[in-house]
Amino acid sequence: MHFMQKVPRALKISSVAVGLVAIILGGFFATGHAAFASSATPDIAHQITVHPDISKVTKDTSAVHFGCQDRPIDGSAGLRCYQPSQIQAAYGLTPLLNKGINGKGRTIAIIDAFQSPYVQSDLSIFDSTFGLPTADFQQIAPQGLTPFDPNDGNMDGWAEEITLDVLWAHAAAPGAKILLVLATSNDDTALYNATKYVVDNNLADTISQSFGEAETCMDPNLLKKQHTLFEQAAKKKITVFASSGDSGASQFNCDGTAAILSASSPASDPLVTGVGGTTLNADSATGAYIGETAWTEQLLGCNPPAVALDDINCSGGGFSTIYGRPSFQFGIPNTSRSGRGVPDVSYNAGVNGGVLTHCGICNLLSGLDPADPTIFFLFGGTSAGSPQWAGLTAVGDQLAHHRFGDINPALYLIGRAHGLYADSFHDVTTGNNDVSEIGTGYDTATNWDAVTGLGSPNASKLLPLLGVFTLVS
Repeated sequence: MHFMQKVPRALKISSVAVGLVAIILGGFFATGHAAFASSATPDIAHQITVHPDISKVTKDTSAVHFGCQDRPIDGSAGLRCYQPSQIQAAYGLTPLLNKGINGKGRTIAIIDAFQSPYVQSDLSIFDSTFGLPTADFQQIAPQGLTPFDPNDGNMDGWAEEITLDVLWAHAAAPGAKILLVLATSNDDTALYNATKYVVDNNLADTISQSFGEAETCMDPNLLKKQHTLFEQAAKKKITVFASSGDSGASQFNCDGTAAILSASSPASDPLVTGVGGTTLNADSATGAYIGETAWTEQLLGCNPPAVALDDINCSGGGFSTIYGRPSFQFGIPNTSRSGRGVPDVSYNAGVNGGVLTHCGICNLLSGLDPADPTIFFLFGGTSAGSPQWAGLTAVGDQLAHHRFGDINPALYLIGRAHGLYADSFHDVTTGNNDVSEIGTGYDTATNWDAVTGLGSPNASKLLPLLGVFTLVS
């Protein structure tokens, strides 16, 4: 997706790992200091618009297969695509699912705006097509449900985002409850209120937020309240994720007229796990992991948001000017700058290499039957990663028999331990998120970088470690 402001089980774990916690756990669990401005005035709302990256495909009539699954990842024969079983295999989730560790008993809250009138139908078609269990799905609108207008492009973008978030959180954690929490609008104040309702009422184990804005464009008073909310979430052991953005090292400025060097909020908050993007190469039949590069669409490149709303195609990342470098990032390569670095982790985000998604609103906008079960869409963007990481965490919570809560300190603890890191992550070392309009960006590197973070997960290795490390924290 593009997002911008305005016009946008149980497995054994080695004693070595446990010992590592005792040796180096110490002071790595503090977060960065925030430079907040106080304000007695009402919060100034700022709109966050989403524009998912999508492409239409048709299912082969003879099997649960799409021709795009067989295309090479270089794009020479058109866009590559993946179905749930491939993504599950590529990121090491399949061994856990095969043992019945699928997120059962856990809840994923997805925060979105407005509504999608087709999300329940989309979920049913998605499940029946790919052999997933029927989802435990609930939708709530704490401040009221806004009527849907298909002629409102802003609402359409959010409806598409809702579909992606719900379906692929379910694909990552097929046994978890999916709680879709809808804000009345795309104002950052309304999205904050929806998130606050979840945290105040302790409704979920993990939260996904597939949206963001330049962190300096959020009202300082609201930013302070948001950080306090994330502190409350951490105390309740709720894990919070947010997408890092789709416009590389840039975001829109506050009036939406140009690109600026900026990290994205809420991903830049040190109590949030920011999710960046990659282009995944996985076996077309088995889904076995082959490799990844930083996400930049080969045909379009990483173009600045001011060029066109539909032409932003690379992993968001950078350094906060609001939050200082948190202590959990001390000793991590490439984080020597004074600001909190994002993203923390990454996940498949390419439209070339997109995830197959049934999307009724997309059909409707294309003049097609919203309930047609043969037409799917490829979705890309960092917004595909946030709900899937939330799903992985729900699986991990079930495996560990406790909530993980804030996982950032544990992630970076693993990042400092070479053997554990190599087993738990795919380190992405090819690509960048340079943006020509602002004349800068960041390169991938060994271990952490401001494009793909620590990399993408090998869930069957990573989740047991997180279960131990977050328990002792």
